[in-house]
Amino acid sequence: MTFRAPSLALITALALSLALGPAAMAAEPATTRVADAPGAEANAGSLPDAPVISRLQAQISAAPSDVQNHVPAAKAADDGMQTKRILYIIPNFRAVSADQHLPPQTVKEKFNTAALDSVDYSSFIFVAIQSGVAQARNATPEFHQGAAAYGRYYWHTYADYVNENLWVEFILPAALHQDSRYYTLGRGGFGKRFAYAVSRIAITRTDSGRSVFNASEIFGAGAAAGISSLYYPSQERTFSKTFGLWMTSLAIDGGSSLFKEFWPDINNKFFHQRN
Repeated sequence: MTFRAPSLALITALALSLALGPAAMAAEPATTRVADAPGAEANAGSLPDAPVISRLQAQISAAPSDVQNHVPAAKAADDGMQTKRILYIIPNFRAVSADQHLPPQTVKEKFNTAALDSVDYSSFIFVAIQSGVAQARNATPEFHQGAAAYGRYYWHTYADYVNENLWVEFILPAALHQDSRYYTLGRGGFGKRFAYAVSRIAITRTDSGRSVFNASEIFGAGAAAGISSLYYPSQERTFSKTFGLWMTSLAIDGGSSLFKEFWPDINNKFFHQRN
């Protein structure tokens, strides 16, 4: 959580209140004695002006409420704030915090994003889990069972993962000048934010900031599903299985966008992760 620093004038007023407060209190009776002394009128010009003291007292009295006003502002600044990773593990590199304005992605940045998502250490962990589940379900009977079969499940699953990342995050976004990042809405009711997150499957931004049809996601996931049939056994190269993989990829990406939208709220309430 980031707290905004008090203004320089406020700090100065607080410091003066601590340093000069006792002295000011002691100076009041002294001022009365000087007024009674001979020649007081001649020395009156050397006394502090009353308006200056009044302004200082006004600043001091207003200081506590001013400091308190920074607390809601700091809390609001955390609303919609994304972290680089979710729970310090899951990559969240493409999520943009609410109301954050970034320059357009360069082609190099789009490639780096796809590469980071593909070779991040967490990718190998999740592929290992998915491969184990697929083998337990006997999802591809041609792979059989055993350690060698698990290896086949693993490299096919990882190839699917990298294949889609390249198409959805780099190749088509670079060719179509589309932004592959997820821009957090971060405000409004649950229904509004839910609909916004799910709609990002079909709607994205161009590099110039316009909202357009998300061809990178729709066609990229389809291209990745079609290419994956080339390295699976021939029995798996059917339209129904390729189409099923395409729809599954879109559903996973939609769920990912949904989780990214509400991750700042979950984080602020339960985990308080800062980066």
